Amino acid sequence: MEYMFAPGFLGTRAPFFMDLVTLIVALLPLLLYLGILAARKGYYGFHRIYQWLLFLISFAVVAWFEYGVRAGGGFSSYVAESRLPHRLLLGILIVHILIALFTTIWWAWTIIQAQRHWRRRDLPGGYSLRHIRSARVAAWGIFLTALTGIWVYLTLFVF
Repeated sequence: MEYMFAPGFLGTRAPFFMDLVTLIVALLPLLLYLGILAARKGYYGFHRIYQWLLFLISFAVVAWFEYGVRAGGGFSSYVAESRLPHRLLLGILIVHILIALFTTIWWAWTIIQAQRHWRRRDLPGGYSLRHIRSARVAAWGIFLTALTGIWVYLTLFVF
């Protein structure tokens, strides 16, 4: 796993794994939107599988990221390299974690509920409007998670 801590490819102080995770997180809203377009065009089966895969891959990326942070010395080792105050960085991180945690739970709940209603043949159908509303909240959460994740990256490795 030495490659994880090799110099990154974005031209900052960040190690490779941070650059890769940040890039994936930044692209996640776009990838999510592609899945939404599939549903809008009526490709519901593809949309369902795509959302599950996107969620599971995102979960795996976060697990890999967490391993990298812990193996790299934890948040405090990355804060030491930043010129910004520790309290500010910690506050930004807490905001990011809270948004990401809420989003992960909401996104999982939305997918699980959709799966239940898909099996009951109520999606698309009577459950569709509730699903769309729930999915909008999840999509906004994913967008905000990406935005705050980029913010954390910038504050730790750029500024």
